[in-house]
Amino acid sequence: MDHLHSTHREPSARPAPRQGAAQLRALFDAPGTVRIAGAHNPLGARLAERAGFDGIWSSGLEISASQGLPDADILTMTELLGVAGSMASAVNVPVVADCDTGYGNANNVMHMVRRYEAAGIAAVTIEDKRFPKVNSFIPGRQELASVPEFCGRIEAAKEAQRDPDFMVIARIEALIAGWDLDEALRRGEAYAAAGADAVLIHAKSGSPQPVLDFLQRWHLPQPVVVVPTTYHTISAGELGAAGAKMVVYANHGLRAGIQAVSQTFETILKDGRTTAIEDHIAPLKTVFDLQGMDEFTENEKRFVRGGTPEAPPAPAPGRDGEPAEHARPVPVLTGGDAP
Repeated sequence: MDHLHSTHREPSARPAPRQGAAQLRALFDAPGTVRIAGAHNPLGARLAERAGFDGIWSSGLEISASQGLPDADILTMTELLGVAGSMASAVNVPVVADCDTGYGNANNVMHMVRRYEAAGIAAVTIEDKRFPKVNSFIPGRQELASVPEFCGRIEAAKEAQRDPDFMVIARIEALIAGWDLDEALRRGEAYAAAGADAVLIHAKSGSPQPVLDFLQRWHLPQPVVVVPTTYHTISAGELGAAGAKMVVYANHGLRAGIQAVSQTFETILKDGRTTAIEDHIAPLKTVFDLQGMDEFTENEKRFVRGGTPEAPPAPAPGRDGEPAEHARPVPVLTGGDAP
């Protein structure tokens, strides 16, 4: 074999990560409750993965807040997709993307599904509100789309997907908008008939009872996703026993970070030094570990070569044996100098 092409290496022993959509399907097919945590950047996603969560919720609220903007369809699909895709690249657990209302009508939804699927996202969640939406926990405008309109969005989403494992989750906002349980069930059943792979029942009561009532009356095969942001006293195990398949802790990383960073900065300004907080913040070693510096350094040792620039070749000798740049110049004859 030509030595210039003899760089073949045996395949790495490290197993290739499973595709996100297939991972998520396997989680839904397996016994037990799936628990995922919200994040708004790859660092937060890695922290959730290391803590042991089954997946990542690419949170519209968290991403909007990280940009200092309301969660009200202000950020574009491209901006939200960029964050979701970067998180999917940073972790080996599936990413479920909060895609608001689908960024428009059924044609927008089809474009969204193709882009998110291509970015390695395992599932998208779209809610049955009118565009532009407002975060579900903000009092006031919570306008629902008509059932036929939203069913069209779901059908379009399923038509657009290419990977059969990719999931479309229909988020029911009836309880958020002030409708009763019957309306929430009617909508969920219609969305399941339109092809939704799962339904998410959203609620803002401090009691889990409305969600438990929904779970008790839900008899279709599509699994149910819940988000216990306000009814936080109930455990994931209890929700699972009641019939929930996935529990989303949608914004707790963001809220914890706001609290911790605020207290840290206040202490630094008050004390004029960082001594009091050093035992309460992550050491730089942890930061480097989360960045993947060990792998970076190993790859640098294996693949980064030729650190010293190569010198140019020596010039050819002149007629008298001197280097060409020191050789006497050859006179140029003109017409008047000719013998």
